[in-house]
Amino acid sequence: MDDLRSLTAVDLTKLIRSRAISPVEAVRTSLERIERLNPAVNAFVTVCADKALAAAKEAERAVMSGAELGPLHGVPIGVKDLDPVAGVRTTRGSSAFAEDVSHETILCVERLVEAGAIVVGKTNTPEFGFKATTDSSLFGPASTPFNLAMNAGGSSGGSAAAVATGMVPLAQGSDAGGSLRVPGAFCGVFTMITTFGRVAVPARPNAFRRLNPMVCYAPLARTVEDAVLGLDLMSGPHPRDPYSFPVDAPLAAALTPSLAGLRIAYSPDLGGYPVEPEVEAVVRAALPALKEAGAEIAEVDFRLPLPHAELTSMWRRYLSLCHAESAEVSRGQGTDFLGEQGRVVDPGYLDSVRTGAALGAVDFRLGDLVRTQVLDAFEDLFDSFDLVVSPVNCVAGIPNDTTRTTVGPRQVAGQDVDEFVGWSMTSPFNLIGSPAATVPVGRSANGVPVGMQIAARRHHDAAVVRGATACQEHLPWKHLYQDFDPLLAAQ
Repeated sequence: MDDLRSLTAVDLTKLIRSRAISPVEAVRTSLERIERLNPAVNAFVTVCADKALAAAKEAERAVMSGAELGPLHGVPIGVKDLDPVAGVRTTRGSSAFAEDVSHETILCVERLVEAGAIVVGKTNTPEFGFKATTDSSLFGPASTPFNLAMNAGGSSGGSAAAVATGMVPLAQGSDAGGSLRVPGAFCGVFTMITTFGRVAVPARPNAFRRLNPMVCYAPLARTVEDAVLGLDLMSGPHPRDPYSFPVDAPLAAALTPSLAGLRIAYSPDLGGYPVEPEVEAVVRAALPALKEAGAEIAEVDFRLPLPHAELTSMWRRYLSLCHAESAEVSRGQGTDFLGEQGRVVDPGYLDSVRTGAALGAVDFRLGDLVRTQVLDAFEDLFDSFDLVVSPVNCVAGIPNDTTRTTVGPRQVAGQDVDEFVGWSMTSPFNLIGSPAATVPVGRSANGVPVGMQIAARRHHDAAVVRGATACQEHLPWKHLYQDFDPLLAAQ
């Protein structure tokens, strides 16, 4: 069969249905590519070859027997190592859980598996997914394949790198402040968070699966069609997720390259973030593609209700409360991060736990007040525009040699920023629960891709998909996927 990298998930399912390719061939090709390329990018941290091949053989028997096949029948996928898959090691990027084997599968992945997808392994993530770069003491950094000295971004960096290199056509990830879009941008792939609640996440009484009104789950892919296929399968309510809601129409219905009738606001700094000129220039150069698709575009002087540094600080406080809660539940289950077992945990995560533990209920409610102010500011903008576009990240990449100690830059364009996530413009949309995507629109001088963020008001996910589809049609990004093999083999 052709190199898996050249086949989308949509193409692969068609070939499997027509018996031109077998599920076993698809999975073996994926495993071979992981074995050959993964040492350079460090995208996969656990490969479950035997389990995947057994599932592929069962999928092949279903094809040959004429059984009804699911929409992803026989397609190999990766799953972020933060999230459980039954019978597979889930380390959460931490030495504290280095040999932990899950007994359940997270619902969004379960739905993909029920549709025929085959999990070939778990992908790299920072410890507990707590930062916007992918690097952990357990596995080390994941690199963007476009420049192996630069980080893939986080916290779904392993999934982004796996998809970019064609190890799998589809990989699952999660996003509480940019963890899908940051690595999606740095690795030149498409992904989006949906309106909060579109993809259900049932709560579980353990340290890492609670109701959290900021975390979204979605696939990363090299095409909008693949990601939307995965999202439609993931979407829908669940009785144990009170935030979830029924979906009226599949996002696949919005896969049109026409933006006729849509008004788009372009904010080069999303209300005050410092942005490297090179990054902004690449995104600005992509705007004519949206106009060519039929949209009306206006540059706006949008302002957030408080400075970007204060907004990021508030988001960090909110996340610290979640980390402190996780640590307390873990302590009750026998894992004490602030005790002896904390010696193997990232100091940055422990600092966040301590910060959260020192906060009170009033701090939490004041954070919700800020979230309301941010929502009002964006709703005012969406009263006049269907979409707002901006850069995803403020910088043209993060070197791997800085991710362990400083996480990210402390200054961008001469302004101080929070090193964990202040160099991206993603977290505001998690605060308000709105859909937002990253689409590749070019590359910086160092080779790292640059992403454009496309966002809409809640429940207008289809408009985001339309915008992304138009970019894919009028500003094709297939040329980004150079032949990585010589680059990776040279390492």
